[in-house]
Amino acid sequence: MTLSEGAALLPAIAEMQQAACQFRQWLADHGDDDIREPSALPGWSRAQLFAHLRGVGLGLARQLEYAKRQEIVEMYDGGMDGRNADIAKHAALEQPELLAELESALGRLSAALDALDDADLTTKTAYRDGNVTDVVNAGWRELVIHHADLRIGASSQDWSPAFCRHLFSFLEARVPEKTRLVLQPLGAQPVTLSNGNTSGKSYVITGQLNDIAAWLAGREPIGQVDAFAAADAIELPELLAWPSGVPAKQ
Repeated sequence: MTLSEGAALLPAIAEMQQAACQFRQWLADHGDDDIREPSALPGWSRAQLFAHLRGVGLGLARQLEYAKRQEIVEMYDGGMDGRNADIAKHAALEQPELLAELESALGRLSAALDALDDADLTTKTAYRDGNVTDVVNAGWRELVIHHADLRIGASSQDWSPAFCRHLFSFLEARVPEKTRLVLQPLGAQPVTLSNGNTSGKSYVITGQLNDIAAWLAGREPIGQVDAFAAADAIELPELLAWPSGVPAKQ
């Protein structure tokens, strides 16, 4: 890798590579029955998630490869319809073939990450109408969150503080309009999230850092997460959909 030492993305890339290594190892050690079991993501089997991660790896790799040439390419061939068809096709593969496909895709992503240098990070990409930094952060989210979703030994409790704080920033787009969330992780400084107009309701969300991040990401927290409005305990507020279609902030 040619990113300068101390570059902000290096910890994210290291966590991505660690997750990718564990995906390969678990899949190599388990058979067809294991990969057909449900993941923690409702309606998704492990095989479907592994197939999705294969597609993510290839999609992100080519974003980075094209950016190196100062070119822009769609994330998935055929858009979202192509993505969904590709997941269905590869989720039906038997374990050895799925493992080979996943290894190839993650290897290509790793090579694209290794080729990055500091000058690449602001190069424009198609992903979220953003740049190479946005692409790397997308890989960080996809690999780390789905590592927990797969139920292969990782959970949201393994997320690093930096990753949790990244989710707070990225998922601010899930906060409804006229709403303010004051996230109060135990033992840490509060973080205020809003999505435009804040003239409406304000909620205080308390819990461990990782549990608040899991809730914000639409995952079941392992520990307790509580909500308060005007000092009264209330149900956790509803959030907007995952912001996959929202252009990256410039």
